[in-house]
Amino acid sequence: MVAIIFVTWGIVFLDRMALLYLAPYIAPSLHLTDAQVGALVGVISICWAISAMVFGAISDRLGRKAVLVPMVALFSLLSGASGIARTFGELLVMRALLGAAEGPCWSVMMALVEESSSARHRGLNIGIVVSAAAIIGLAMGPILTTQIAAHFGWHWAFFIASVPGLIMVFVIALFVREPARAIEARAGHRLTLREILSLLRYRNIWASAIGAAGFMTWLFLINSFGPLYITTVEHQTGTTSGFLMGAAGLGSFFIGLLGPTLSDRFGRRSVLTAQALLSALLPLALLIHGLYGYLWVLAGILFLTQGGQAIAAICIVLIPTESVPKALAASAIGFSTLFGELIGGFGAPLAAGSLATHYGLAAPLWMATAGALIVFVAALIMRPISAPLPEEL
Repeated sequence: MVAIIFVTWGIVFLDRMALLYLAPYIAPSLHLTDAQVGALVGVISICWAISAMVFGAISDRLGRKAVLVPMVALFSLLSGASGIARTFGELLVMRALLGAAEGPCWSVMMALVEESSSARHRGLNIGIVVSAAAIIGLAMGPILTTQIAAHFGWHWAFFIASVPGLIMVFVIALFVREPARAIEARAGHRLTLREILSLLRYRNIWASAIGAAGFMTWLFLINSFGPLYITTVEHQTGTTSGFLMGAAGLGSFFIGLLGPTLSDRFGRRSVLTAQALLSALLPLALLIHGLYGYLWVLAGILFLTQGGQAIAAICIVLIPTESVPKALAASAIGFSTLFGELIGGFGAPLAAGSLATHYGLAAPLWMATAGALIVFVAALIMRPISAPLPEEL
């Protein structure tokens, strides 16, 4: 089950991030401004945010697969449909619908892995799954999509990216099983709106939400404007941009495996603070002009400072789910995601696009550094979890 969810989550993230890596090809083709690029990122986030919360709560009540299977099929079809867009408006609609379909996949898959894992290996299993976003979406994604775009056009990059998701629909339907204890718990308890609103009583939920906003600001500004900065300001090729962003993604894979595993032993909060400070260095490295004369050195720095998937696993999945009763697991993930996506995924790219238009493409990278520091502050606010949590409300 962990292996299947690993692949599926990697595909989800690949389809979401493909537009960012293809921006150097799409922008001149569709005559997009920096602000419009920010809007394309933001509309995915706002739709993702709302659907993650709504369908996460629905899956707490109806079951995980009942939500997951149709949503994987839908986002895969919409990813391919992005390739037929001929105007900014058409692409905006496609990406909005894509965000609405992908949001539930995040909260439902993470809740499924969390409730299927023992307490001893929970961080490890979540880390494995979340790290798929790095190896597939952040490492392989920028290299493959830019190579396809360079040789066949950006339309074909979207078409090809949609195929793996359609395959995983059938794999999930046939082989993924929900834990019997989780099914029994849902059968014996009907989740209500009042219980979902009870999430607001937990300090760790609010701290995780603030951390999620900082993390997503960091993540999306780097991946939205990093490639444009590399190609436009530093005058590197699109494939060089793909290589550098891919190196960062590969580093995120290994750190994403290591960080949550270490948090099983040394505590969630301490590992999260370290990862936040480490990740704040990544956008600063992109701003150092002299490093572009030594691309392998720059790639190595990006590899060592991409702690994003470790932050996602600890801040948005492990801490929220371990701070509330099990019946609210997906709702807790959905709430943190909602807050993070609205501010970091929607608001930040729009603001960064406007700032980039007036002050240059370095401005979004400085904002990304600030986002990582917000994660650090949020981690200091969190209450350490020292006792087993109740299985039922």
